[in-house]
Amino acid sequence: MLKKGSKLNSILTGSCPKCQNESMYSDKNPLHLTKVLKMNENCSHCGLKYQIEPSFFYGAMYVSYGLNVAVGIAAFIISFVFFKTTIEKSFLIIVISLIVLFPFVLRLSRNLYINMFVSYDPTAGQK
Repeated sequence: MLKKGSKLNSILTGSCPKCQNESMYSDKNPLHLTKVLKMNENCSHCGLKYQIEPSFFYGAMYVSYGLNVAVGIAAFIISFVFFKTTIEKSFLIIVISLIVLFPFVLRLSRNLYINMFVSYDPTAGQK
């Protein structure tokens, strides 16, 4: 499922979308909140510049919005429909789930966004 060369591998691991040999982030742990969006300038293996153009990742805000809406809807359905909580408790569960998943959604939205524009190249970085 997560074999090298698939978009899903690059999206879920945060690896370079072109060569998939190293992480795009300087700190792989998204729970280090001060470094959650700190990215390397280029891939040291294939040389891909991650910031393709100035303000490139502003577009990832739209992806993040969609992911957060999906998380909120999923949290509501799970809490209200399956666990039969009140509307107030469901709202609280939505807020808590959005706060807890915040660093993961940030990284996932950036990973999704850059993978929309850069495809895997098996020959990237080879001498």
